Amino acid sequence: MGEDAGVRFSINVPNFGDFADARTVARVADAAEEAGWDGLFVWDHVVHSKEQRRGQAFGDPWMLLTAAALATSRITVGPLVTPVARRRPEQLARQVATLDALSGGRVIFSAGLGGPIADEFGSFGDVTDPKVLAEKLDEGLDLLAAYWSGETVNHAGKHYRVDDVTLLPATVRRPRPPVWIAGYWPRKAPMRRAARWDGAVPLFQNANHGEAPPVDELRDLVGFLRDQGGDRSTPYDVIVGGISPGDPAKSRALIEPLAEAGATWWDERQLITGTDFYRLEPVLRRIEQGPPSLG
Repeated sequence: MGEDAGVRFSINVPNFGDFADARTVARVADAAEEAGWDGLFVWDHVVHSKEQRRGQAFGDPWMLLTAAALATSRITVGPLVTPVARRRPEQLARQVATLDALSGGRVIFSAGLGGPIADEFGSFGDVTDPKVLAEKLDEGLDLLAAYWSGETVNHAGKHYRVDDVTLLPATVRRPRPPVWIAGYWPRKAPMRRAARWDGAVPLFQNANHGEAPPVDELRDLVGFLRDQGGDRSTPYDVIVGGISPGDPAKSRALIEPLAEAGATWWDERQLITGTDFYRLEPVLRRIEQGPPSLG
């Protein structure tokens, strides 16, 4: 397994472009497992940026993740990230639980506010107020955890109501699959939310998708998460990513300081400003080179 110094290594792909095809995602998942990676994470978008993605095909992330789970036996799979406010919590709970059962408990569920808000929500007449979306995210997350328990749920909240519902089967992972929360640092609200769950997937003011964060900014975030989280009985994950250098020494020089600052996963990502990130050939080429080696 591609794990050194407490860090695990994953591959990150969108659910559009070449990766809209479930067979392509299955191929990528199989290659990642064969090459020693620890996880494969898939985006969850409907249109992403309409201007940038016009004419591109999109695949349903749960169908793509199902294909990935069927093609593998070891690696972790999951969305990175799902906008809970765009989903019915009961339907989302069944999708995650079904994938968790199919994979034998290999699912990590990542959630966030979702964006671009105008395109992903406004295009369909949905609420675009970030405050309301955040409320629905928090209430929805609590409902997901309740549904996954397999126990009877009764709930009367600001945005959702549930009357005497038991959703079975419960998830394979007990008490539930790990939940990671995404957000931009140094915005504190999403990271406060992340501290209440099992992991944080930050993007940084000075490092967007595909760019490794500055070590000092990660260290500040990890300190904030520890202050917010209090005593933990289970390990906490911090996921960072970018393009790792092909040269092992340069790769260690990039990732080891991040691991020392608190990162537990390195998520291999292509730059979002280019086109490689939604094309199979460059992603598959990087997968077959294997995960970075630390130590």
